[in-house]
Amino acid sequence: MTETIREPWGSSVFGAGSVRVEPQLVRVRLSVDVLEPLPDKAFQEAGAAVARLREVLRGHGIPDASVSGSRLKLSSDYDGYGGERKFLGYRCRASYVIETEVLDDLQQLIVDAVDAGAHHIDSVEFDVHDKPALRDEARRKAVAAARRKAEVYAEAAGVRLGPVVHIQDVDSESYEFRQYRGHGGGGGNSAGDLAPGMVEVSAGVVLGFTLTH
Repeated sequence: MTETIREPWGSSVFGAGSVRVEPQLVRVRLSVDVLEPLPDKAFQEAGAAVARLREVLRGHGIPDASVSGSRLKLSSDYDGYGGERKFLGYRCRASYVIETEVLDDLQQLIVDAVDAGAHHIDSVEFDVHDKPALRDEARRKAVAAARRKAEVYAEAAGVRLGPVVHIQDVDSESYEFRQYRGHGGGGGNSAGDLAPGMVEVSAGVVLGFTLTH
């Protein structure tokens, strides 16, 4: 099967750029989840766990302003389906997002939060403060990478690269970006313990150039 160029107007190339930096903060998503036979008991136990969690966070130097959470939510809990379904009790749950810059204390913070009653750790995400500025830097690198690639193609084909006539942003979180970039490169957090890895901010772009002889 022969590949054809549907619009032979010039050169279209993809470029990717990324910036890797040390994390400056961490967000921990966790929740208090209590199951009791009576609703008032569920509220009571969950409320006590929330109070203990607040004290733990303050003990780690995390102000209330750095903690966002939901109200206590009550629901009936069952096991099984249909005629086999069995009532287990009343589940009371409250979820929280904790943000802190004290990364060295993270593991002990999580241990203490679990001991206080936050038994569900939903995610641990390392981040930086000024991500838009890092994204701009990654975009500049992506444009430079696309131009270098286009120059190589033009030189190999015996033509000259003209001006840019098309710029298309490629969302770094999209499936399209992963298709372009393939399976290379990665970033993110280290595996194993909760020591932070590098935070990677990426960008992608498709540039269209005219070609001249």
